Amino acid sequence: MAVIVKICGITNQEDGEAAVGLGADALGFNLWPGSKRFVAINGESSWISKLPPHITRVAVLVNPSIEEAESVFALPFIDLVQFHGGEDEAFCAKFAGRSKPFIKAVALKDSSSCNQVERFQSAHILLDAYAPGEFGGTGKTIDWGLASDFVRTHPDLKVLLSGGLNPMNVVEAVSQVRPYAVDIASGVEQRPGKKDHGLMKAFIAAAKSVKGA
Repeated sequence: MAVIVKICGITNQEDGEAAVGLGADALGFNLWPGSKRFVAINGESSWISKLPPHITRVAVLVNPSIEEAESVFALPFIDLVQFHGGEDEAFCAKFAGRSKPFIKAVALKDSSSCNQVERFQSAHILLDAYAPGEFGGTGKTIDWGLASDFVRTHPDLKVLLSGGLNPMNVVEAVSQVRPYAVDIASGVEQRPGKKDHGLMKAFIAAAKSVKGA
């Protein structure tokens, strides 16, 4: 099967529909006000809710309160919630086992960064590059060797690879790491929050060209 491609940091209908038309499988919407790619999700609900049913719509949260997370889980046009901050196992436990699953992001600093990821009680783990004080979208490249080791030793998990991916390196990244999905934001942008449609096309085509991912 070809790798799943998630285009994250979508802020507008034009970019979202373009990504879908170019073959993306999932779109990510950043609901953290501190992000350069922040979007007020309710203001975009009319077109997001009309996306094709095969598109997975992901709401990205960073260190939300329980109440904030609950309100996002309740949105009918969101399929997955992504916790991309320092949410601990006690927080994640409150959202485990629901009909709407969640992704837990982990910053891959060293070999110990992913110890005991089972404590998050999620089948979806996103590996991102470690950048102090940042929560994704930095363009910093992840350690593919560490990521590959993680995928190999956790065959039961759906691993999303993020961190410094772009159209030029995604074939090598997918070939080496063999993730379930790749996740990209800054690598296909003209500027934060505005996608480059040519780069999206090239990235999606390259990622999906790898056989047996």
